[in-house]
Amino acid sequence: MRQAEISRNTLETRIAVRLNLDGSGQARLATGVPFLDHMLEQVARHGMVDLDVEAKGDLHIDAHHTVEDVGITLGQALAKAIGDKKGIRRYGHAYVPLDEALSRVVIDFSGRPGLFFNVDFSRAMIGQFDVDLTREFFQGLVNHAQVTLHIDNLCGENAHHQCETVFKAFGRALRMAAEADPRAAGSVPSTKGSL
Repeated sequence: MRQAEISRNTLETRIAVRLNLDGSGQARLATGVPFLDHMLEQVARHGMVDLDVEAKGDLHIDAHHTVEDVGITLGQALAKAIGDKKGIRRYGHAYVPLDEALSRVVIDFSGRPGLFFNVDFSRAMIGQFDVDLTREFFQGLVNHAQVTLHIDNLCGENAHHQCETVFKAFGRALRMAAEADPRAAGSVPSTKGSL
């Protein structure tokens, strides 16, 4: 089973993540940031991964440290759970619509961190959630999962819809990239022989 359990404790946050890449889309989320919980539920459901996240952060300041550190810890869990990457598809992509919004996410388990984030949110806040934190979440994840990630919101007028399509598409792309490739026969999907 491709699973990982990671804890990250700093003076700003205490995070625990449990991840099963071969799950059924179950999620138990308690980050203290309700909108982030809602987005992580989309990743679990559409990525068909089981995801438990518990976070306690300095929310009396703002949600920045909590959201970023959840991304970092989830990235560490992804790196551990995916292992040596033998037999996986490596690349994944998804287009996801939600009413007027449409996003595309492409992921490569490349072993190299790279985030290319093109989302022009229609407003700065979704309820109490600062949309700038979306990029911070994915930057932390990318840096620690060692993946290349392209995120493009192709259209959208409602910021909630824009953000939700990004997280759903990320879940779908992750699912595709992490799937076993029956033709790979356990080899690493790279001409270098390692990722």
